[in-house]
Amino acid sequence: MDKVIEKKKGIALAFTKKALPFWFGALMVTFILWLVFRDDASTLRVNGDTLSIAEVQSGEFNDYIRISGQVQPMTTIQISPQEGGIVKEIIIEEGSKVKAGDEILCLSNDNLDLQILNSEAELAEKENLLRNTMISMEQQRLSVQQEKLQLQIEVKRLKRKYQQNESLYKEKLIAKEVFLNSQEDYELAFGRLKLIQERATQDSLYRSVEIKQMQESLDNMRLNMQMIRKRKENLTIKAPIDGELGLLDVVLGQSIAAGTKIGQINNLDSYKIEALVDEHYIDRVITGLQAQFERQDEVYNTIIRKVYPEVRDGKFKTDFKFSGEQPLNIRTGQTYYLNLQLGQPENAILIPRGTFYQKTGGRWIYVVAPEGGKAVKREIRIGRQNPQFYEVLEGLEVGEKVITSGYDKFGDNQILVF
Repeated sequence: MDKVIEKKKGIALAFTKKALPFWFGALMVTFILWLVFRDDASTLRVNGDTLSIAEVQSGEFNDYIRISGQVQPMTTIQISPQEGGIVKEIIIEEGSKVKAGDEILCLSNDNLDLQILNSEAELAEKENLLRNTMISMEQQRLSVQQEKLQLQIEVKRLKRKYQQNESLYKEKLIAKEVFLNSQEDYELAFGRLKLIQERATQDSLYRSVEIKQMQESLDNMRLNMQMIRKRKENLTIKAPIDGELGLLDVVLGQSIAAGTKIGQINNLDSYKIEALVDEHYIDRVITGLQAQFERQDEVYNTIIRKVYPEVRDGKFKTDFKFSGEQPLNIRTGQTYYLNLQLGQPENAILIPRGTFYQKTGGRWIYVVAPEGGKAVKREIRIGRQNPQFYEVLEGLEVGEKVITSGYDKFGDNQILVF
């Protein structure tokens, strides 16, 4: 008996072999649609209450930076002892006002005292030697002078005798031998007189040279003595100028070598402000730029007088001088916050400063969708910056809203939902 085959209806028909091609086609269409319309952007849900959102605006961009600086005297003179010693007395304390010549502290130096005693003894010995030498030379001079006088008298006497004998010899009243003897006696005495005169001249020259040398030696010793006493005076350290004793780094009993810096005198006639500037601005900061700061509702103007070339720890040093009045009661070491003007104000697209910059470096930012509730990552380009705003060069339009708070917890997600 033949079986009657019934046609499958409904759901059963959808699972027959004949329906498989239709299922395969449907799956392919669905896959293609998913590829076309899928969203590859990674998404992160965040708490909207923790976000700082600001509106992109158009306005005047003031090209300045805010820096801090410390007040320093325009002129500072170092205090260094010319003579080493041990601190015996501190007369003026650090921070006191001083006048030029005021005694600041006293040192003691036993070796220097011993040098003075030895020099005084040596000087006294040399003075006694000179005095004794001069007395001896004077006695010798007088002795030579006496001998010279005696010889002069003897020459005169022998000359008379020689002349008398010459006359008598011519008249043949005396023997020739007597005449020749008187002649020889006269010539011998005359020769001795010439020698004694020459000796007296030489002795006088010798005495002059000897006394001069000894006198010069004494003068040098006296000068050396004065210098040693001057070194003794240098043990009392005095203020070189009027001003303020800004630093005094010594204690009683401390041993200090000559030339060691122990303090400084601050000239209070004028001040400067020393400030460190980020190396990012090294090409823009030059002498002559102006800066202002406020103190007790008064605005004070300064100008850069010097830019130091060396960069340390990412900063370089600048000196500012006042271009007008200085604040009353200005003090060394005070901190002022200056607005350093780098350029003229210009209209620009602006966004407020925020911690997002630390993560992005100004290369991208999260822009809030017009309907709100989410923000999308977008590339931008930021130019200049001041303490309040960033200048936007590309990527944002006025009226858009951006997230300016920190991005540290957002990772690399393209979309934020809040």
